[in-house]
Amino acid sequence: MVGTTSLEVRLYEAGVRQRTQGGAAVQELLQELAPDELRRAALWIHRNQCRGGADDVTDWSVSWLAGRRLGWSVSQAEELLERLVGVMAMVDPMQLLQEYGPLMQLPLAAAREAGGCDRALLRAARKASLSAWGDQAEGSENAAVRDVLDRLIGPDVPDATGLPWALLNDEDAYGPRMRSEHPELLAAAGVAAFLEHCAALGTARPTKKWQKTAGELLAAVDRGDALVRALLDGAAGQTEHLVVAPHPMGVYRERGLFGERNAAVVRGALWAAAGLPGAWVVPTVGAVALNAGTGTGGSGGICRNARLAAAGVALLGACEGERAADAVQYLGRLRGKVRNRTVLKAIAKALEAVAGRAGLTPSMLRERGTPTHGLDGRGMREEPLGEYTAVLSVQEPGVASLSFRGPQGRVLRSAPKAAREGYGERLASIRAASKELRTLLAVERARLEDHLAAGTTWPAEDWERYYIDHPVTGSAARALLWEVDPEADERWTAGVPERTGGGWALAGADGTATPVSPGSRLRLWHPIRAEADEVAEWRAELTERELRQPFKQVFREVYPLTPAEVATGSYSNRFAGHILRYGQARALMAERGWTGDHLGYFGAGGSSEIVRELPRPGDLPVGEGVFWRARFFVGLVDAGSSADGVAVLCSTDQVRFERRVASAGARGVWERVAPADVPALVLSEALRDVDLFVGVASIGADPDWRDRGEERAYDGYWESWSFGELTASARIRRETLARLLPRTGIADRTELTERFLRVRGDLRAYRIHLGSGHVLMEPEDDPLPLEPDRFAQAPEKMFLPFEEDGGMMSVILSKAFLLAADVGITDRTISSRIRRGL
Repeated sequence: MVGTTSLEVRLYEAGVRQRTQGGAAVQELLQELAPDELRRAALWIHRNQCRGGADDVTDWSVSWLAGRRLGWSVSQAEELLERLVGVMAMVDPMQLLQEYGPLMQLPLAAAREAGGCDRALLRAARKASLSAWGDQAEGSENAAVRDVLDRLIGPDVPDATGLPWALLNDEDAYGPRMRSEHPELLAAAGVAAFLEHCAALGTARPTKKWQKTAGELLAAVDRGDALVRALLDGAAGQTEHLVVAPHPMGVYRERGLFGERNAAVVRGALWAAAGLPGAWVVPTVGAVALNAGTGTGGSGGICRNARLAAAGVALLGACEGERAADAVQYLGRLRGKVRNRTVLKAIAKALEAVAGRAGLTPSMLRERGTPTHGLDGRGMREEPLGEYTAVLSVQEPGVASLSFRGPQGRVLRSAPKAAREGYGERLASIRAASKELRTLLAVERARLEDHLAAGTTWPAEDWERYYIDHPVTGSAARALLWEVDPEADERWTAGVPERTGGGWALAGADGTATPVSPGSRLRLWHPIRAEADEVAEWRAELTERELRQPFKQVFREVYPLTPAEVATGSYSNRFAGHILRYGQARALMAERGWTGDHLGYFGAGGSSEIVRELPRPGDLPVGEGVFWRARFFVGLVDAGSSADGVAVLCSTDQVRFERRVASAGARGVWERVAPADVPALVLSEALRDVDLFVGVASIGADPDWRDRGEERAYDGYWESWSFGELTASARIRRETLARLLPRTGIADRTELTERFLRVRGDLRAYRIHLGSGHVLMEPEDDPLPLEPDRFAQAPEKMFLPFEEDGGMMSVILSKAFLLAADVGITDRTISSRIRRGL
């Protein structure tokens, strides 16, 4: 042991203890080491492994080290390869089969990570593998090793870029696509050195030294900014496919966007873009983070590359100056799409960082950076296309429209041939703007709903500038009910925004108008703070005006504290005991911002906690105030026979609440709070989400459930849910139908009972349950399954005051119109069931 360092001594002593006394001394030591120490440990272990062979201690250590990115350099990888080749030349041929596999793991992992190793060494390692195992069939361990070595050796004839194979390699579709699409950019002098530096970035956030070197290397590349943009545009548009995934002894394929080394190149290119000028940087970085941070097709599924998404988020969080507002917009969009909890935490941290540097809250910064997409004060943008004009507009309650106006003023819904053929590039640009506008409107609606749930207040100047008068946000804001406190004395007065000669006022249901003065504060009206008479008055007023809202506000369900929740003390059991279709429930939870481990054999197992941090008022200081979150407990009922073991059905249990009090310099800790101590607004909004999950995903909502054979075990629950007492959302539905039905052509054929909408047809009478939408035929109460895709929508173009989650209002009305004219039903299955027994 003479001449060894303290690290090698520690490794030696740990190995002796583990071999003589048992335990896991080597594992524990390795897990404490920093990356540079792990590389030293790996070199020492491999040297001793080559001298003395392998045992159980060495096998675990080598496999564990080979499966990690340790920042191997080319020289270190070549040192391992040289030692491997030298040992193989001296080993008895009878021992090769046994010895080669363990000895190969570290050199192979290091060579793959470092890239650019000497091809002669790689060929010698390949020859050693053939000597040890022979030319085994595809799919064998040696075939996988040979595949990796062949990739590292690369083609004998380089492609047009002249890059080494290890840079933009073919372990995924991205590398070959970039080589094919941008050969001239990649062939420029200095590109290989720059890409090698990008690939060496092993963390989400680089050091100042790394950034300085990246800037110097990129400055030496002709059209370096175009190169970085091309790489990032390609990454933002990369589709999911089978890519090579790392493995200590070979390769396997899994679905993803990038192989490990190409992902490192993209991560480095992201941070290289931080030092470049141009308005393209923030949108492109945001697009890369969104593509990496979401699931297939941009959904909220499993994160496709969390490390790359985190790098993009960290870069957005580092934006300053003019870029900060744009960065906040993209971070807000990511927060609404990403479901990976690690990335979500990074997004929250980035938002606070950007806002803190600007002296604003994240909400304030986002509202100041909401783009207009060229819309004027009318919410319109006109683009001349020869004799035609493309008109991009947004109308209340936040609906985007693209139309075309002809020479005589005729409005067309699709682009005329002359515009398509003569102005293709300009037409493509405005179509792209239309798509972006629709996305932005959805983000703004969600942001406004968060403010409703949080109780945010605004000074009048900000309210007018960033909401009511904004060309995009204003289309939704003007369709909502607001409250004004003109004297700042908490005497809030509600009304719909109405422009007056001197500015804005809130028009009350009684015909009065309360002016919005410069010293006023405003907030969104919420029914939880209003008396029952006021709520009923506003619902009648909006129905009379036919004012459709961008989300349920005036008709919003409320969930005040119940005596049962006071009695339980620490939790709410209001929605316990339901059976949900897990996939549908999980999608709804993700959409509403609830996160948690998947139920199932390869997830959380038999139970899981789904958590949501409730929105906070947007005017509170960053990192300060009271934070609230809810925990919804679900249990595994049936995992089905799927290979991934994900739950098919789940059961619902308690909802619990937690509070965290933070102040400047003190983050605070989460503490459990009884429902009685939760603010009414927080309690109501959390339970409203849970009611939504039950209302849409319950097996009781499936009209064909009882026809599924073995699944009839839940018939009792199905029956009680399908035709039982109405939930809060169903009671709102009943009240709304009472206002709408007299306006329809079937008013004389319908009547509302406590739980049903009764419809008289020419053949029978029917009862449609106002919660589940299921139909019973009188007089025997025989069920009539009606799937929405089996019948037409209501023949009248009806006004609906809100777009309901799950669309149950439209479903019930469509069924009512269909059954009122039952003699004319042409679907044979439905008609035969109705006529049976008549």
